[in-house]
Formats: sequence, structure tokens, C-alpha cells
Amino acid sequence: MNALKLIGVSASVAAVAMLALAGCAEPPRPTPRTAAPEGSVYVGWRVFHDKCAACHGPAANGSNLAPDLLPSMRDMGPRRFASIVLQRYDWGMPAGRASADPATRENLVDEVLRREDTALAMPAWKDEPSVSGHIADLYAYLVARADGRQGTGKPER
Repeated sequence: MNALKLIGVSASVAAVAMLALAGCAEPPRPTPRTAAPEGSVYVGWRVFHDKCAACHGPAANGSNLAPDLLPSMRDMGPRRFASIVLQRYDWGMPAGRASADPATRENLVDEVLRREDTALAMPAWKDEPSVSGHIADLYAYLVARADGRQGTGKPER
């Protein structure tokens, strides 16, 4: 009789395990942002207007110099954001060319300014304390803009 109970329990455990694993076959679903990120939206707004708005526009929705940031901010996490902003940001240029000797860099800058066949690139901000020291604030501001919690005006302190 004990052997029959053991077989019954084993079959039940196997059935439950199969049902649980069947749910794992689903593709991962994006997790919605449930809370506002850490950081001050107001301070982020100040940093954005000081360092970013000239290219990305005063409302962060792009200009002829740089793209609209809001669509990409909807799905971007804070680590990815910090990496993009603080490091060299240029998807099309080989790293060797961007970090070449000073004369080559000067020629590259001249090409960009003349809008020749060189992709424009956002500067790396890691050495700028007003940006690197407030990266969480900048992220909080842009996420608030992207999520619709912050309009185009000055946020409350």
C-alpha cells in the first residue's frame, strides 16, 4: 500500500512540476516601471537644460542635431542610461578613430562641423562633474518626461 501512495505522490509532484515549467515557456514580458526612479526631477531638469537641451531640444524631443530622447527613455534602465551618457556614444564610428592622436581627432571634429560623411556623436560626459555627479537626477527627469509625469515646463522643487 505504501508503494501505491508513493507512486501517487510522485505522479502528483510530477504533474505540478510540469504545469509550473509550462509557464516558463512563455517569452519574457517587459516589466513596467512601477515607481519613479531615484533622483531629483528638478535637478535633472537643470542639468538637462544646461548641458543637453542645445542639441536634444528644450523638451527632450529632438532637433536637427540630436534625436528625440523620450521614446528610448520609456524602456531604458538607469544602468544603460548612465553607460550611454557617461561613455563615448557613437554607434557608427570605430573606437580607434575616436581615440586617435590629437591631429586625427581635430580632423574628425572638422569633418563633423562641415557635416561631411561622419556620423554626429554625443560627447562622453564622464569627465564633466555637473553631469556625472547628477546622472540619477538626469535619468529621473527624462523618465518623468517620457512617462508623462513631467511636462515641458520647470518642475517643482
